[in-house]
Order: sequence, then C-alpha cells, then structure tokens
Amino acid sequence: MGDVGACWKNAVVKWFFVNLKHDYLLKIPQPTHEHMRNDVSAYMRYYNFEQLHRVNGDLPQIEYE
Repeated sequence: MGDVGACWKNAVVKWFFVNLKHDYLLKIPQPTHEHMRNDVSAYMRYYNFEQLHRVNGDLPQIEYE
C-alpha cells in the first residue's frame, strides 16, 4: 500500500472491502467461484463509475479523479 506505518493509506482499501462484503457479496448468493468473480467485477465497476461518494462532492470516483 505504501510507506511502512502509513495506516491512513490502508483505510481506503479496507473501506472498499467492507462495502464489497456487506453491501454486495453477503446479500447475493454466490454458487460458484466464477459467479463471485463476475459479481466482484460488477461491483468494482459500480463503485468506481456509478456510486456517488459523499466525500467527493457526490461524484463517482472516476469523475472525481
């Protein structure tokens, strides 16, 4: 993630995985590994291109960057 001891950089990744797990994967049955792979890819596209982020002025990640 970055420098040793730079805990604030890891927080962004942890927040993403918390959202992925609790908002998406645990609510949708995952019968196969391939199904889960497709769902994770779909969630990543949603998270980066569609979901509005309050800290980014209600813009998707891709527009904010």
